Amino acid sequence: MMFDKILIANRGEIALRLIRACKEMGIATVAVHSTADAEAMHVRLADESVCIGPAPSRDSYLNIPAILEAASITGADAIHPGIGFMAENEQFAEMVEEHGFVWIGPTPEHIRLMGDKVTAKDTAKKFGLPLVPGSNGAVKSLEDAKSEAKRIGCPVLIKAASGGGGKGMKVAKTEAEVEEAYTMARAEAKAAFGDDTVYMEKYLTHPRHIEIQLLGDTHGNAVYFGERDCSIQRRHQKVVEEALSPALNADQRAYIGELAADCVRKLGYRGVGTMEFLFEDGKFYFIEMNTRLQIEHTISEMVTGIDLVREQIRVATGAPLPFKQSDIKFSGHSIECRINAEDPDTFAPSPGKIVGYHAPGGLGIRVDSALFDGYRVPQYYDSMIAKLIVHGSSRNECLMKLRRCLDEFVIGGIKTNIPLHKKILAQPDFIDGNYNIHWLERNLLAK
Repeated sequence: MMFDKILIANRGEIALRLIRACKEMGIATVAVHSTADAEAMHVRLADESVCIGPAPSRDSYLNIPAILEAASITGADAIHPGIGFMAENEQFAEMVEEHGFVWIGPTPEHIRLMGDKVTAKDTAKKFGLPLVPGSNGAVKSLEDAKSEAKRIGCPVLIKAASGGGGKGMKVAKTEAEVEEAYTMARAEAKAAFGDDTVYMEKYLTHPRHIEIQLLGDTHGNAVYFGERDCSIQRRHQKVVEEALSPALNADQRAYIGELAADCVRKLGYRGVGTMEFLFEDGKFYFIEMNTRLQIEHTISEMVTGIDLVREQIRVATGAPLPFKQSDIKFSGHSIECRINAEDPDTFAPSPGKIVGYHAPGGLGIRVDSALFDGYRVPQYYDSMIAKLIVHGSSRNECLMKLRRCLDEFVIGGIKTNIPLHKKILAQPDFIDGNYNIHWLERNLLAK
């Protein structure tokens, strides 16, 4: 039975994306917001809205009692956490269910299992996914770190077991650098996630970042929607994503897609999720799983024609998947540029009032954004303010459309990284699809 009302525990473009899907499904929506977001577009377009606290995230979008109270007073059936904030918080998911609401996402147990990168790797290994050579679980002391580095062989990457976004990740190029990298990774992980547990992997020198979009239901079914290439990164943060990857052929796509989907089936995983891999010299290596909707889910939707948010909501009601793997076809190519409110040279945040706004349009063009002329971009949250997504019959057509759209896109009053995207699209390596996760920082940003 479909939900009557869903509370959206998020903000910005993703909250707006969820509201649109709900409206098209005939579901009423509740927006929650901080005082800083009182005039935000997701608040304006939701059927109801509730202020849940002051501007800082810890007092509003991370305020579990306030969110649950908002769901209660508005009579919501379910809570959708969106992306970021509480989306991978198993404690919040448990409390949502304990208070009688449906959690639109995987079970708290699966969030816990796959949210810790050490247990996620153990689980992946159990189900036959290939792993990057690394430590057998957490590295608990400096002596262990030095021993593991010697066994694995430098360079090595020391990574936080909790969290993500590039925090708590340090490279030791030689054994002499292990002590400093280990100490810094633990300190950064503790500060960012409250957990200083780290593990170690072989540092691959020229890998691509390939992720598989997955969806499972409560009836033992699971499918994949192809892969996304997210190798254009700065400080482990994605900048440009494309589907399908120019580095994979059909056999490689089917191999890694079915392997990931089979793991989801064996887990009994419910909802959308993404398995992330490094791909180097024709080999895949599992690195982590994101137990939520991804920012870049958009390009998977563009090449398959399937609304992943709609399917995510349907699965949460207990409905079976309406399609089999053989029903999912890939059409054309899609690329997404993340547009951030930041200086394109220094990457310093650039909050402020939007003075003049024009989004590009045309066939195959999609802009996911909550911006409007006169909107004030707050200083309290993530700097991403829009996603420019294009779809074309070929990768070359996508590149042509992207160049035109970036020239057409107007976001006045603040600085954005649109000039950086223009530079990326002008590079012969990117045009040829010849790049890896280190390319942006070692080439374009190093100049």
